[in-house]
Amino acid sequence: MKAVFLDFATMGTGLDLKELESLVSELVIHEDSPDDTIAARIADADIVFTNKIRLTRGLLERAPKLKLIALTATGTDNIDTNCAREHGIAVANIRHYCTQSVVEHVFGALLSLTHSLGQYQRSVRAGDWQRSTDFCMLHHPVRELSSMTLGVVGYGALGQGVARIGREFGMRTLVAARPGSEEVPVGRVALYRLLAEADVISLHCPLTDATRNLFGTPEFKAMKRSAILINTARGGLVDSQALADALAKGEIGAAAVDVLPNEPPVDGDPLLDYGGDNLLVTPHIAWATDEARQNAIDELAANTRAFLEGIERNRVV
Repeated sequence: MKAVFLDFATMGTGLDLKELESLVSELVIHEDSPDDTIAARIADADIVFTNKIRLTRGLLERAPKLKLIALTATGTDNIDTNCAREHGIAVANIRHYCTQSVVEHVFGALLSLTHSLGQYQRSVRAGDWQRSTDFCMLHHPVRELSSMTLGVVGYGALGQGVARIGREFGMRTLVAARPGSEEVPVGRVALYRLLAEADVISLHCPLTDATRNLFGTPEFKAMKRSAILINTARGGLVDSQALADALAKGEIGAAAVDVLPNEPPVDGDPLLDYGGDNLLVTPHIAWATDEARQNAIDELAANTRAFLEGIERNRVV
């Protein structure tokens, strides 16, 4: 079995590949694969490992030996799964590999915003504390999470993990009904009720036709003026311009964004142009602790081993 990893650079450095290497006779690793190289690189591969490379019908139909596409991600929107199914190509994703990492990122970002850490750090570096007449400075608000209501939109493993830690902080927790569904199951609330009541809203739903631009101008107007939005899910869930406008106008209090609609944002994004202290932007790192990245490789190996043994594991095709 020959395997090729098309975009290993997306996984970062310092990872142990010994188990993955033991499963195949040859493993060819490419740090990245520009579009004009993909067809040749997968032409004689039995297994393709990838994170974000788009594998279209045209590419898959030119890879006659291909038997398995194994992803180092949960999302499969970069794979033509219909074509894979037609040609008997198995597709497997990985799940639950970065829950702890994402949960820690959510609360790290939230605590940074609620405790005004960025503003206080800048004040200290500017010499404000040194010139203070008191032992402490109280120039910026500091809020306890226990006084807040947490709203979770998307209640898979990540949403459940965030809700669990929120409750440990003493936060009242609301879970939104599934976006696009008219039903509100027991234990959940309608989205607009969550918008009206939540002090913090954390997004964890997939990007679908029902969730694209789920948060736009009407939703921001429905939120509390002090509310904080956190998006570690998919950039397309949020209208970037509408969020920048809402932050600038004080329609919501703050936001922490780890994802943008286009990544990398080579063509820019309204949130990258926004200069207010009430926005924290990070470059899609919520999933990426050292431990989570190794978990991803270990899950990749487990899926590959299962496939070779004729066992269906994390199969989407």
